[in-house]
Amino acid sequence: MTQATAEVGPRTVQTRAPRVPLPRLVRAELRWIFRRPRTLIVLGLFAILPVAVGIGLVLVDSPGDGDGPEGPTGSLLTAAAGNALILPVAMLALTLGLLLPLTAAMAGADALAGESSHGTLRGWLLAPVSRGRLLGVKTIGVAAVVLAAITVLTVIAIITGLVLNGTDSLFTLSGTTLSFPAALGKIAVAVGWAAVQAWAVGAVALAISACTEHPMLVVASVLGGTVVFSVLRMLDALAWLHPFLLTESFMSIADVLRDPIPTANLAEGLLRAGCYIVIALSLAYARIVTKDG
Repeated sequence: MTQATAEVGPRTVQTRAPRVPLPRLVRAELRWIFRRPRTLIVLGLFAILPVAVGIGLVLVDSPGDGDGPEGPTGSLLTAAAGNALILPVAMLALTLGLLLPLTAAMAGADALAGESSHGTLRGWLLAPVSRGRLLGVKTIGVAAVVLAAITVLTVIAIITGLVLNGTDSLFTLSGTTLSFPAALGKIAVAVGWAAVQAWAVGAVALAISACTEHPMLVVASVLGGTVVFSVLRMLDALAWLHPFLLTESFMSIADVLRDPIPTANLAEGLLRAGCYIVIALSLAYARIVTKDG
């Protein structure tokens, strides 16, 4: 925190500079983030992806043809060919594998390591802004980028699914036909759940970003960790380790498409992601308050 000095008669009085209001800091951070060309490019890619996948499913696959891709995500994509409800959730499941962690990693890398490498992070501390408030603002910025990407992806996927399949094809994996508001409710649950998972990845990226001045190191570390976690999940000999892997519950998002929704795996995924968020942000705070400069 900076201090200003003023001379009053023979004495010198130190006056503390006024604190910048938190809403003002958040607005400035969000303006800076969403004016970056790479942020706009990423959001554009998330908007194009569901359109491309939806058209591809209509032109290539058909429900039940048996030739679709294998695995949980592949099964969702095959079912989405004739179901407007499944396409948004299938796109969230697909992007949770790589694109959403990449987006969270990029946002976390830019938040601290990127600004530190360009020398602009020091300006925040001269604002004046305490390091705890700085981390809070950066955390909100990362969360905003992730939520914006998920929202764009989901909205475009909903529109694409309705255009390609109509409103008469809203049924769950359990065979229950849903009204449009009920379908939107299930999609909203999927969006919130996926956002928490991606926020956990962003928190890990912030923790790494607080320890380095190289943004690419943050991105490489997060993506490498995601790949390693995915490989470890396939090893039955390491089943004892699976509950500690952040990616363990990513495919549980498909449970929102069942009626009634089985909540065990979804709740476990939220708890795991919450633990990652708390631990990662605690490490980031411990690092940023003790970091010189």
